[in-house]
Amino acid sequence: MAVKAPTVAAAASAARDVIRVRAARVHNLKNIDFEIPHGAITVVTGVSGSGKSSLAFDTIYAEGQRRYIESLSAYARQFLERIEKPAVEEITGIAPAIAIKQKNTSRNPRSTVATATEVYDYLRLLFARIGETYCLQCGLRVEKDTIDQVAERVLRLPPHTRFSVLFRAPLDSGPKAPRRSTAAAAARKAALTSLRQRGFNRLYQPGLDGTPGRVFEFSTPESLLDLDFSRPVYALVDRLEITSDTAALRARLVDSIEICYREGDGEAFLELVSDARPPGERWWRFTQRFECRRCRTAYPELEPPLFSFNSPYGACPRCQGFGNTIDFDLNRVIPDQNKPLAEGAVDPWSKPRYRHLHTALRRFARRQGIRLNRSWNRLSARERRKILVGDDSFPGIQGFFAWLERKKYKLHVRVFLSRYRGYATCPECEGSRLRKEARAVRLPAPLSPQAGPAQPTAELGKTITEVVAMTIAEARRFFDRLELTHTQAAIAEKILEELRHRLRYLDEVGLSYITLDRLTSTLAGGEAQRIQLATSIGSRLVGALYVLDEPSIGLHTRDTRRLIEILQRLRDLGNTILVVEHDPELIRCADHVIDLGPGAGEHGGRVVYAGPRKALLRAPGSLTGRYLSGELRVPIPARRRRPHREWLRLRGCAVHNLAQIDVGIPLGLLVVVTGVSGSGKSTLVHEVIYRTLAARANGLPAGAGVGCAAVEGAEHVQDVVLVDQSPLGRTPRSNPVTYLKAFDAIRQLLAATPEARKRGYGPGHFSFNVPGGRCDVCEGNGTVTVEMQFLADVELLCEECQGTRFKSGVLAVRTKGKNVHEILQLTVREALGFFAAAPRVVQRLKVLDEIGLGYLRLGQSATTLSGGEAQRVKLAAHLARETHARGEEPRHTLYIFDEPTTGLHFDDIQVLLTAFRRLLDAGASVLVIEHNLDVIKTADWIIDLGPEGGDAGGTVVVAGPPEQVAHTEHSHTGRFLARVLNHSRRKRPSAVAS
Repeated sequence: MAVKAPTVAAAASAARDVIRVRAARVHNLKNIDFEIPHGAITVVTGVSGSGKSSLAFDTIYAEGQRRYIESLSAYARQFLERIEKPAVEEITGIAPAIAIKQKNTSRNPRSTVATATEVYDYLRLLFARIGETYCLQCGLRVEKDTIDQVAERVLRLPPHTRFSVLFRAPLDSGPKAPRRSTAAAAARKAALTSLRQRGFNRLYQPGLDGTPGRVFEFSTPESLLDLDFSRPVYALVDRLEITSDTAALRARLVDSIEICYREGDGEAFLELVSDARPPGERWWRFTQRFECRRCRTAYPELEPPLFSFNSPYGACPRCQGFGNTIDFDLNRVIPDQNKPLAEGAVDPWSKPRYRHLHTALRRFARRQGIRLNRSWNRLSARERRKILVGDDSFPGIQGFFAWLERKKYKLHVRVFLSRYRGYATCPECEGSRLRKEARAVRLPAPLSPQAGPAQPTAELGKTITEVVAMTIAEARRFFDRLELTHTQAAIAEKILEELRHRLRYLDEVGLSYITLDRLTSTLAGGEAQRIQLATSIGSRLVGALYVLDEPSIGLHTRDTRRLIEILQRLRDLGNTILVVEHDPELIRCADHVIDLGPGAGEHGGRVVYAGPRKALLRAPGSLTGRYLSGELRVPIPARRRRPHREWLRLRGCAVHNLAQIDVGIPLGLLVVVTGVSGSGKSTLVHEVIYRTLAARANGLPAGAGVGCAAVEGAEHVQDVVLVDQSPLGRTPRSNPVTYLKAFDAIRQLLAATPEARKRGYGPGHFSFNVPGGRCDVCEGNGTVTVEMQFLADVELLCEECQGTRFKSGVLAVRTKGKNVHEILQLTVREALGFFAAAPRVVQRLKVLDEIGLGYLRLGQSATTLSGGEAQRVKLAAHLARETHARGEEPRHTLYIFDEPTTGLHFDDIQVLLTAFRRLLDAGASVLVIEHNLDVIKTADWIIDLGPEGGDAGGTVVVAGPPEQVAHTEHSHTGRFLARVLNHSRRKRPSAVAS
């Protein structure tokens, strides 16, 4: 027994050091066994559809989440019997799991990068504790006069200075007070009696024009008749003199000030009796209230809710904390900002009903010297302001819409207004979301030797709105250099430490260019994932299991190394990292690799290799290993397409960080837009190119552009299609077969069967989108949602249809032995064989198989597809359209793709490039935003933006074929591209620049 004890202990220790999974059968996993070491980075890789997400998320994370919920309240546990466990025989050693996925699920218009990362919580606390309020009217610092501060100031007076301590007597005085009213006299008598009963025996009234004031004694009541109640009257608390006995004087002074604050509504007054100062400087006022000394404007006490736009206490009252209001949209009022004003650029004034205002604009312009022959975007800021505001004889654009607002009880006016409405920046808070009192608070800044309490606000620290308007890199530098006094540093030490930690992590995961006030709903999937990663690191959890889905998405090759360091730091804290990834750099940094395959769908789901990363290169049968070792590679085309005469040129692009750049896109080519994260790629492609061409398709003139000064060559593009990673649909009923319109033909085949005709079923009965044949309980979803209140909602299998989505009568109809539910469970490849005799179905599904999605099931919910899979399904739909359009009149289409290699293995990229070539051969143009070097090296033309992100980007570093980019020294893309080109071949292909 003594010999076996260490063996048992060693076995138990080994079990705790790994997550051990036995007989995993989730989705296409083939009863596999594997282990994931704790405290290590494990990368799960393999071809698309091989089962990576099934292993990482649907098995490991799902079981970790289930066990966590099992430890919660009885309310949560009552649903556990109905929650399906992963189809696994045994999982041991699993840790609490945290999933960080690509998808950006945030749709909250209040959620910003700062609030999502807890940075804003610490900012609110920092401003509440060491912030300084400056009056919005006169710029003076607003502060309370504490009793200690009052005592210190008074004790600095010269020796033998005599002074009186007073507070304002509540005698309802003032120039409009009814002096002879019986009620007023009774009130004054009651106030005087109350003062005397509380022990105050003297009243004091200052003199006029510098004359000495007068003291009135209660002991001589007849003297009170000389009081002028139209002027302030003060109660005399004490008369003191600066002496050498400082301790006794201080105690007596503090006691007097406390009495004044208590009796005088937080105010105390001092009059210097023997002093050489001018009369105006002998009267001192101190207040315990938080208000400006000069203009008496009151401000709220500094507390964290004051700086929260999610709280009614801090939110702007006009926009309720959203930062924008529904008002007229100037982009709709002046849709073509390149059109001269004289030619009717102001759209509502070109309508017959309001054409007289265009005439009024001409007269107004002649009087004000406004150049009507200029377009709106070429006018000066002063000229634009005049047209917006107008004057007494001309209402201006603002006055015109204000007049319409008063007439909107009429239906036709409401319809007219709706054409020009949109979200506009809130005029009260200017988009900052906070009330003006919160925007009056600034972080302290060191005072210059000459500066005093009335230091101009231009020399002061930042407001919270100015801080959140910074990029993450700027904010990090700001807080690293922030100078505080010893007392302020002691208060803010812990807050600043947390702030600096979080900003450093956000900067290091490649998000330095993003501003803190950016809405999280506008982030790309990769950006949202890296924000979650940085937040997790900032929380510094230990002993957790992190499951990440391709964290390298959206990262330039230059920034991947920093991401790897972050993951290694997270591992070194004592966590287990499980990453689904295809990036070669991330695979090379792994401690442990699990390679799934060998194929996709039913041909995958097996462990091809599991073990140390170095041995992967020599693993037999591992497609990943062959690509990493260089045995296989994506080939460079033997000859690149040359630019033709047809170009799309955009001049003066200036949206976000684009610096008035000119961009030329050769049509008929594969054009790739590259650059580091935040360099302006998405802004250029989505906000300028796509919106310009889409607006032209909706009737905008050919010379006009959105976000640019001019457009040339737009007439060569008849259609523009954005193929992004947004979901195919928002409901579980959306799936690939309905998106491709193949389900219509399948439903017609089922409706044509004898059983369907016997039952009177038409094609609509086989649809889960309309009532009739679908299950009435789950309405064709196959699942029902249980609201968990404070927890995430739980999706449960429908008990009525058991997930089949249809009624039993519909399921009884079969074609070739399968009903509609069983058909939807077929993979695309299986369906091609099953429907071999139905060309209408085969033509639609064949394209999916050709672009590497043959493993998808026909009825797979669109909500379960990754961003890359959704993008490729859309690509398949467009390929099918181009195929069917052959023989028709040619229509040139520009296809725009946003990182189409998301979720693609090295081997799948070749399939994607083949699909691009098919689009080009059909006469289309392809514009791609991409970081993947295999796609970049095969491009015909590259537009490289940069050189850095944020304000340091937004310029065209180089534009030309890959060989030209590779020889550009200051291009980050070119530096990495040169290595790939030199490694891939010895002889460069022919390449011609325009």
